[in-house]
Amino acid sequence: MNKIIVKMQRKHRLEQGHPWVFKNEIAEVCGTPDFGEVVDVYNHKDVFLARGFFNPKSQIAVRILTYRQVEIDQQFFLERIRQAWEYRTRLLPNVHACRAIFGEADFLPGLVVDKFGDVLVLQILSYGMEKHKVWLIEALQQVFAPRGIYERNDVPVRELEGLPLQSGFLTQPFDTAVEIVENDLKLIVDVAEGQKTGYFFDQRENRAAIAPLMQGWGTRHGIILQPAAVDGTLLGEGGTPLTDEQGEQVSLPFDSKGKVVKNPFWDGAEVLECFAHTGAFTLNACKFGAKKVTCLDISEQAIASARRNVTLNGFLHRVDFVTANAFDYLRASVKEEKSWDVVILDPPAFAKSRSALNGAERGYKDINLHGMKLVRDGGFLVTASCSFHLSKEHFLQIIRAAAADAKKILRLVELRAAGKDHPILLASEESDYLKFAIFEVRDR
Repeated sequence: MNKIIVKMQRKHRLEQGHPWVFKNEIAEVCGTPDFGEVVDVYNHKDVFLARGFFNPKSQIAVRILTYRQVEIDQQFFLERIRQAWEYRTRLLPNVHACRAIFGEADFLPGLVVDKFGDVLVLQILSYGMEKHKVWLIEALQQVFAPRGIYERNDVPVRELEGLPLQSGFLTQPFDTAVEIVENDLKLIVDVAEGQKTGYFFDQRENRAAIAPLMQGWGTRHGIILQPAAVDGTLLGEGGTPLTDEQGEQVSLPFDSKGKVVKNPFWDGAEVLECFAHTGAFTLNACKFGAKKVTCLDISEQAIASARRNVTLNGFLHRVDFVTANAFDYLRASVKEEKSWDVVILDPPAFAKSRSALNGAERGYKDINLHGMKLVRDGGFLVTASCSFHLSKEHFLQIIRAAAADAKKILRLVELRAAGKDHPILLASEESDYLKFAIFEVRDR
């Protein structure tokens, strides 16, 4: 076994369970380990610390597989994949689609597998996993018995590992437009053409968390439940009350002009979703009773996907679709004095590197500043960041600064992370990347 000796003067992340050894932490390489080969890591006192994949090209020189001196063979990968799936079936019983393997957080560094019903999408981000790809595919077939496997190894981060970009079928070809079920909603996801692996599972529980925000808005919209007469008008003196089968008096929703409101979603929220992608937040908003949703994305392909999913679930009459740049749309809507009960902002990562943080901070402040200006007094801002390089504390600071400039007072309703299928390693802050918050917005 080739051997890596780490420096004495370094942060002891590895001993605390961090899954990486950086190139600048290495004091000596004993032997001639090849790209993706398994090596043992020792400290300066020659004490064994861990075993993992070596890549001299990458800044992450060793990705840890185990802290024990066990054989890294096909059975090792099979057991790890089984354990990852058992974890999810315990915490997400009867789950139809989810992230089945989340890299380092599932002790399989550089391996991502998303399960779309009976289809798997594989993404390999480390040289060691690429080298053992055949074993991985065999193990995935044994554990999941999928109808097909598709690889989405077309992400630029692979180039940092010295790996080529590629995508395609790893089994017999199949229709890449796959129907899945999430939160009892149907979605069609294109695993070949969609962003990343085709869909973002990390917001599953967060999408469901908007449920309490979607109803209870009728009175604010000027609609009041009042006793009705048999002719469907307001019950006046001497009028005959409208009753149900049990003889109980019935109240109906009436607008400010005294006319009965026939829209069954009269009590629902008016919602704006920006950066919609497949329209998943829009679907959940409709499911939980929203009256009207404006679904916005800059991509025509994304809007087409969102429209298809909205239609599939029977919500088309409650959704307006807008293809536009969210930054421009939010600013223009503020100038036009538009407003919504709930504004949802789920942007892509603005900071893909530490050097991009300053620009990302401006971007996050801009969308949140204008987003909260569009929220009616007492409404809600739902906002997220998936930029790992932007910490939770920094994200909240940006929101706080935006609220001050917008002259809004925010009350934090809920602060969440990624879903249960994206476990967080306590020793690895890299696995804790998603920030999701719900704020009540009040005018100052």
